[in-house]
Amino acid sequence: MRALISVSDKTGIVEFAKELTALGVEIISTGGTYNKLKEAGIKAIEVSELTGFPECLDGRVKTLHPIVHAGLLARRDDPSHMKQLEDLKIDPIDMVVVNLYPFKATVLKEGVTRDEAVENIDIGGPTMLRAAAKNYQDVSVLVDPEDYEKVLSELKDNKKVSVETNFYLMQKVFEHTSSYDTLIADYLKRERNDRELPETLTMTYEKIQDMRYGENPHQKAAFYREIGIKKGSITDAVQLNGKELSFNNINDTNGALELLKEFDEPTVVACKHGNPCGVGSADNILDAWKKAFEADKVSIFGGIVVLNQEVTLALAQEMKQIFLEVIVAPSYEKEALHLLQEKKNVRVLELKDIEVAQDERSYDLKKINGGLIVQTIDSKLLDEAELKVVTKRTPSKEEMEDLRFAWKVVKYVKSNGIALAKNKQSIGIGPGQVNRIWATNQAIDHGRELISKDAPKGSVLASDAFFPFADCVEAAHQAGIRAIIQPGGSIRDEDSIKKCDEYGIAMVFTGMRHFRH
Repeated sequence: MRALISVSDKTGIVEFAKELTALGVEIISTGGTYNKLKEAGIKAIEVSELTGFPECLDGRVKTLHPIVHAGLLARRDDPSHMKQLEDLKIDPIDMVVVNLYPFKATVLKEGVTRDEAVENIDIGGPTMLRAAAKNYQDVSVLVDPEDYEKVLSELKDNKKVSVETNFYLMQKVFEHTSSYDTLIADYLKRERNDRELPETLTMTYEKIQDMRYGENPHQKAAFYREIGIKKGSITDAVQLNGKELSFNNINDTNGALELLKEFDEPTVVACKHGNPCGVGSADNILDAWKKAFEADKVSIFGGIVVLNQEVTLALAQEMKQIFLEVIVAPSYEKEALHLLQEKKNVRVLELKDIEVAQDERSYDLKKINGGLIVQTIDSKLLDEAELKVVTKRTPSKEEMEDLRFAWKVVKYVKSNGIALAKNKQSIGIGPGQVNRIWATNQAIDHGRELISKDAPKGSVLASDAFFPFADCVEAAHQAGIRAIIQPGGSIRDEDSIKKCDEYGIAMVFTGMRHFRH
């Protein structure tokens, strides 16, 4: 039996090779792997000795040779294949242990050049892996050190590796090479700054963890991350306390973080089931917390809270009074963290670069039965050039600040969505309704029930899409709302504008909608 070993990740390779040698396996190797085995006293044959052809072109050509590939691809159950090997004086190769040039590690380095990246595209490795995997009935092929022990165990017990195990290893090979090629394609796309949606979409993610279950207990789930530096993403957060994050925790926290990134001033976002339930901005993070908490003391229970400033001891004392599922902040005072860690069930996460926004070229993906719909992320808030006051009354400076605040909030409310705000505090939120007047009434009722009867008075209203009728303006007037921001674009815009003018309500059109389904 012969094994060809050539690995960039040399974890456990010396121990594995020693065990193979003890089992009578002849080892063929290349370059750095050969030197490492030789230093460990393990007998190995260099590939150049096997092929009779020297490594050349700075190592670009080592294993790309018929003696290697015929030895891998010959079917042992085909007499004609074996006769050709005999005539050509080629011996079969029964095992390949290869992992590829570290392309991922190379492109993740700061300041990596295109030449460096391209030089770390492996050619011979994937070719050998694919050849060996295609002939899985006769060849064992390993790309993962985690599989060394399994293969050794079968060799010791049965003198061979089972076809079932070889088929499992074959699957891992094609997952490995597919991911490798996709990573290269992604890098080249970024290098070209290509913003087009491709004709063929390939993506690669690496698993962070398996989960106990998905959105519901009967669904399987796992958490994956994109390969690359993802500052500001929950995939980059460090968990400091609590149980593992659940599927719903991750999904809800991601939405809360994306809303938080819209704000520069100290801000707290509380989220429940993918919708913001309380948002507050202030001169300091404690006051921002108080605004977010006061906005909805009911829904915040068991919710997600994200903050863009350090959690102080005073703030931690406030937060400890209620049950929260997840807290995410860029940092924690030492005493604050110790206090929060007294509650074993709260998941406390630290995200250093919490303010870093997604690359606007990122994709938003939605799986449908039999396919996938893909769009670029909704990276814009509004276009200042499109912002237009359409009523006789112009919003005051304070109202305009609140309109901008409400517009940020409603961007992350499920459609049809309405958000009320006053003094940089969410007053009422109406998410996910099938018509806009229901969402408007829900937001108004929310403020009255959860803050105070008069809470909507003097507030502003943001709508994620245009008003199809003037009924929302009528409801806003009855609630005492002073200004409205919405995209505009309805054939009935004039009805809403006239109604605003009748009641002295200021209205601003953004020319941009934010549906969120």
